[in-house]
Formats: sequence, C-alpha cells, structure tokens
Amino acid sequence: MTAQPDHAPVPPAAPAPTAAAQLLARIRSDRRADQWVPAFERDWAAALEDSRHSYSLTPLHDVVRTWRARLAAAPAVDAFLASGRDDSDGMALEDALGARP
Repeated sequence: MTAQPDHAPVPPAAPAPTAAAQLLARIRSDRRADQWVPAFERDWAAALEDSRHSYSLTPLHDVVRTWRARLAAAPAVDAFLASGRDDSDGMALEDALGARP
C-alpha cells in the first residue's frame, strides 16, 4: 500500500493575465482606496519579488485571489459593523482563508 492519494487535487484556476490590473481598478474605486491601494501594491510587490526568485506565478495568483476575497467580503463586513454587534472575538482574514503558513 502506498501513502499517495488515489487522485490528485485539482489546483485552482489561474487568474487571467489582466486580473491584477482589473482588481487594482476596483480597489481604486472603493471608498477604502486610501488604505487598500498601498496595501495591495505592497502585497503585489512582495509577490512579484517572490515570483522572481521562485520562477513561479503562484505568489501573484495568491495575491489576486486574496484581494478578490477581501473585495467580495467587504459588503458583509460593512453590514456587520453597521449592525453594532460585538466583534471582539474576530479573527484575521488570512486565518479564515487559510493563507497563513
């Protein structure tokens, strides 16, 4: 018996080549642009450097996926904050997405 699985998991589809530019345009049009644009650019620069060293596009794809998730979750977060509910037991988005090593 081997320790290998019977099937290989299907990797997520790669974002389109223009996905980062489109995402940045969406971020710039958001009301949080003053905070989010520098954060996205910082994440993108770090991923670009990682990609240069690893010869892999995976770090860039991860940034696009993470920021897409942030933008998708923003309306729900806004609604939660507007509701006045207690958020003292929250968790980091990276933990919820499983993005931390």
